[in-house]
Amino acid sequence: MKTKQAIIAEQLTKSYGDHLAVDHLSFEVEYGEIFAMIGPNGAGKSTTIRMILDIIRPDSGRVAVLGGPITEEIKDRIGYLPEERGLYKNVPLVQLLAYLGQLKGMSKQDASRRAAELLDRLELGEYKKSKMTALSKGMAQKVQFIATVLHHPELIIIDEPFSGLDPVNTQVLKDLLYQMKLEGSAVVMSTHHMHQLQEMGDRMLMISEGRRVLYGSIQEVREQYAENAVTVSGSGNWDLLPGVVRVEHIKNGDVTLHLAPEATPDHLLRAIADGDYILRHFELAIPSLEEIFIRVAGGGSLETEKVPL
Repeated sequence: MKTKQAIIAEQLTKSYGDHLAVDHLSFEVEYGEIFAMIGPNGAGKSTTIRMILDIIRPDSGRVAVLGGPITEEIKDRIGYLPEERGLYKNVPLVQLLAYLGQLKGMSKQDASRRAAELLDRLELGEYKKSKMTALSKGMAQKVQFIATVLHHPELIIIDEPFSGLDPVNTQVLKDLLYQMKLEGSAVVMSTHHMHQLQEMGDRMLMISEGRRVLYGSIQEVREQYAENAVTVSGSGNWDLLPGVVRVEHIKNGDVTLHLAPEATPDHLLRAIADGDYILRHFELAIPSLEEIFIRVAGGGSLETEKVPL
């Protein structure tokens, strides 16, 4: 019976000599979600991914992937795009992709057909008989992505998937990932581009010094870090509103109104409605994922998670 979780990691621990790379790390990844894995360089993300894929073994703890301990059969149901890529350089693309699909259990016919479909979708149809050496960096990146998802994997693990791509091609890959998510695949994505994770991700795990420091819904994490403040646009003397202790001017004429501890956004909204103000926009000032990353990774509180398991 298929479980709800594509990955269950319990108390994973891994050391290299005297260096503790991963420290009793626990998390779950569900089918049908995009799961963001973030952390500073050297935080333990790559070691964690390698333990999930059984490239290295944990010193202690356990990980279940697609319903159980990882086997060769389970590996065929996973698509992995590492940050350091590499494909055969001197083989025509369709032939290369068909071969990689066969390694994952596809028939040659199905792999060739799927490869041709994805090459067309990613605007590489005219290069089907070309070799990797003839492609630009961005085109080669798209071929690497096709190789990762060719066999309809149930679990996709991708590291910096949009590196070297222009906005148009980035959106094409995003659309493919959204489609696979809707079809039930679990997507684990690691990147330093926080805005992409904030846009695409459902839940997140942040690792620092091998430990779990943030975990849960991205929106919940952002709301937990929100200050008592609102962002507004319009006109009026914002400084005179009761409960406003500081007015911060931001982009496009918007302002952030920082409130006293006893003040609430509801009280402020009523004061605006009763006063001489024109209000075009009003929302809680919720920090971006990038702002939270900088705050936590830069020495903020790491002792207690904002969102519990």
